[in-house]
Amino acid sequence: MQESIRSCVFKNGWVDPLEEKIFGRKRNIDDPQEVRFGITKKRFVARLSNPLQGAQWGGIITRMATRAFQEGLVEGVVTLHHTPDHHFFSVPVLAGSIDDIEASKGNKPVLSPVLRSLETAYRKGYKKVLVIGAGCHIHILRDFIERYPYLREMDIYTIGIPCVDNIDRKKWDWILSRISRSPSTAVHMEFMQDFRIHIRHQDGSTEKVPFFSLPGELSDPGIFPEACMCCFDYLNTLSDITVGYLAAELKPGEQQQWVLVRTEKGERLLDLIAGELETSPETGSWECETFVRKTAQQTIESMKPSSTPHSTGRKIPLWLGHILAGTLTLIGPKGIGFAHYSADYHMIRHYYYVKFRHPQLLDNIVPRYVHTLVREYNFPET
Repeated sequence: MQESIRSCVFKNGWVDPLEEKIFGRKRNIDDPQEVRFGITKKRFVARLSNPLQGAQWGGIITRMATRAFQEGLVEGVVTLHHTPDHHFFSVPVLAGSIDDIEASKGNKPVLSPVLRSLETAYRKGYKKVLVIGAGCHIHILRDFIERYPYLREMDIYTIGIPCVDNIDRKKWDWILSRISRSPSTAVHMEFMQDFRIHIRHQDGSTEKVPFFSLPGELSDPGIFPEACMCCFDYLNTLSDITVGYLAAELKPGEQQQWVLVRTEKGERLLDLIAGELETSPETGSWECETFVRKTAQQTIESMKPSSTPHSTGRKIPLWLGHILAGTLTLIGPKGIGFAHYSADYHMIRHYYYVKFRHPQLLDNIVPRYVHTLVREYNFPET
């Protein structure tokens, strides 16, 4: 616990102190794509030729971890399992078998102390470990490696998951009940590129709820942990390889993912499953400025502290929300443009959250590339 506190981004800042140590340079703030997505060797869209049964988005991460274990690249995988009594809650594990690795499939959208299993790996004498985690986990891990010589003796690989808007366990059941028609049968949930929340249920059906039709009270930033609202590494830019969905166009049944290879270790992990992947270049138009600007002012205002209670009713009816989401899916950003939009939306939102609610942290935890982005839109920084 004390090690995590010393390595916390609230003490050390996001990305900037570690990026140069990992990549030999800081990201180029004159490169608009690198500002958003971090330093990469290559980026592309991919899907497994044979998607894993039960995986949330096809299983690329799980398959990569399995192959790393099978090939002896690592002795164990630091990851998460679902808790026995709650599908959306998780427990940190050191997976030491193929069954253990495959049991880690699926998103766990609540805060999770995954790095607890790193200590287990050390105590077992493991020298080669794979860590799968969100941006905050990878940041702390990278700082651990700088601070503690015993970790530098381990060969550590990292797979990063794009992550934002995690939920505190105490609030999860209430939030899910406000979104889903059947929270007790929900097994997967994700905000998707069609501006709807997709909720998969135990019977295999998918419930789709337009973002615009959520209850007003779910717009309150207070429902999210403050640490998540102060996050500036949505794309997990210190990992060896990042796998998510943002720049993969949403096509029914295809389970495409966006892969960002960042380091030589990331290339090594990718090589393990290269023959199992169907790959394609990124698609879509980069431009999304008009789209961001249309929502920015409302987003910025919503970050200000307010004593006014949020409405418990839907912001707009479901039928109207579906029409709006469908329209925006047709005319809005797609592929790389959607990734651009999503990165900008979250960095702008979080910048103003910190500015309005924790101004004393602004200089310490906001990376320079976020200031670059805010200036790009000519939004006020002070």
